[in-house]
Amino acid sequence: MKRSEINRIIREAAALIASHHFALPPFARWTPEEWAQKGSECHEIRDNMLGWDITDYGLGRFEEVGLVLVTLRTGSQRDGRYPKPYAEKLLISREGQVCPMHFHHVKTEDIINRGGGVLMMALYNADADDGLADTDVTVSADGGVLTVPAGTELELHPGQSVTLPPRMYHAFWAKAGSGTVLIGEVSACNDDVTDNRFLEPMGRFPSIEEDEPPFRLLCTEYPGRAAL
Repeated sequence: MKRSEINRIIREAAALIASHHFALPPFARWTPEEWAQKGSECHEIRDNMLGWDITDYGLGRFEEVGLVLVTLRTGSQRDGRYPKPYAEKLLISREGQVCPMHFHHVKTEDIINRGGGVLMMALYNADADDGLADTDVTVSADGGVLTVPAGTELELHPGQSVTLPPRMYHAFWAKAGSGTVLIGEVSACNDDVTDNRFLEPMGRFPSIEEDEPPFRLLCTEYPGRAAL
C-alpha cells in the first residue's frame, strides 16, 4: 500500500468514528513527531500494538480485501506483563470490501455492529485439518442461542452481535447498498502476530511504499518497537 493511501484511509476512518460520537484514546491522535518523544511509559502501547492497523492482507487490493482496525486496549496472550484479560477494538468495513475467512487459535470475541450499515458474516466450524467443516454452527447472539447451517450468511443490524469461540471460521463485509459499518470487537487478549489462521494463505500486515510522510504511525511502526 502507498503511504498516501494509508494516510487518506486513517483520516477518513477518524472522521467516520467521530461522526458516531466515539472518542478515540490520545495515542490514536499522536503524530510521528510526538511518538519520537515517547519513552518507556508507552511500552504497553508498543508491545501490545495499540492504535491504527490498516491491512490489505498483503494482497494489494485494499478496496476489495481489507480492513481498518484500531486496537483500543488489550492484555497479552504471551506473558503476564500486561495482566488485562480482555481486549477492545474498533473496525471499519466498507461496501465491496471483505475481511477474509479466518479463525483465532486462542481468542474468543464478540463482533458488534456499532452503527452504519448492515454487517454480513459467514460462519463455519473448523475441521480437524483446519479446513471448513460442513457441520451446523452454534453461536451466542445477543444472549440467545443461534444454530445455523455451515456457511449461512448472518445479517447484523446496528446493535446486534455474535460471540465467536476459538477455531470458528468467519468472514465479514458490509451489505451492498447499506453503507459503511462501524464494528466493535470485545474479546479475550488479542495477538495479531500469532493468533490468526486464514483459510487461504495471506499476510496480516501491509507492505508500504513511502510516497509521502506518515500522518499517523501504524501499530507496527512505533519507535522502539521490534520489527515484525
